Amino acid sequence: MDFDIWIIYLLASAALCFTPGPNTLLALTHGASHGVQKSLFTSLGGAAGFTLVIAICMAGLGALLSTSALAFAIVKWIGAGYLIYLGIVTWRSPPLSVQRKNQVGTAKRRKLFFQGFMAAASNPKGIVFFAAFLPQFIDPASSQLIQFAVLASTFVSIEFLLELGLAGSASRLAPWLGKNAVGRWFNRITGASFVGIGGLLAAANR
Repeated sequence: MDFDIWIIYLLASAALCFTPGPNTLLALTHGASHGVQKSLFTSLGGAAGFTLVIAICMAGLGALLSTSALAFAIVKWIGAGYLIYLGIVTWRSPPLSVQRKNQVGTAKRRKLFFQGFMAAASNPKGIVFFAAFLPQFIDPASSQLIQFAVLASTFVSIEFLLELGLAGSASRLAPWLGKNAVGRWFNRITGASFVGIGGLLAAANR
């Protein structure tokens, strides 16, 4: 990949990463609830999920979701259902002051990793987007493996650092969010946001 093409891809990836989505919202929620060290595993899960999505698209499977209504619907409902489930769990969680006290030391790292992974990997709109986005930067005459390494590492690095930064910011705000009334509304707003994103995903067409 030429350096000037990579710069364009870098800028486009940064713009995409800074667009609010399930993973950025999850990073904020986990940063406030579990602290930045535990949220590292949320970000790692998101990185793994996006790596898988890019691999799927470069393998040509993303085209299947673009052409098959059934395949798209299956993945769409899985993703929407998972986001709505996260929203309900977040809405019903205790105020952040109690939640953080109980969970900072006990939250399962693999559970946080799984949630980050699922938020990234179960969004068919993301797969379709990458299926349309990535071919513009792929040279068919060059090594696909090397290009995959460059494209995936570039996007995933930006996304990982962004999520970790959001988690750190939310963790620093935890004392303010820990007030019972504020914590309760934080859970309700983030929970409703997850449900809203899941609802939009469920209603989305290709």
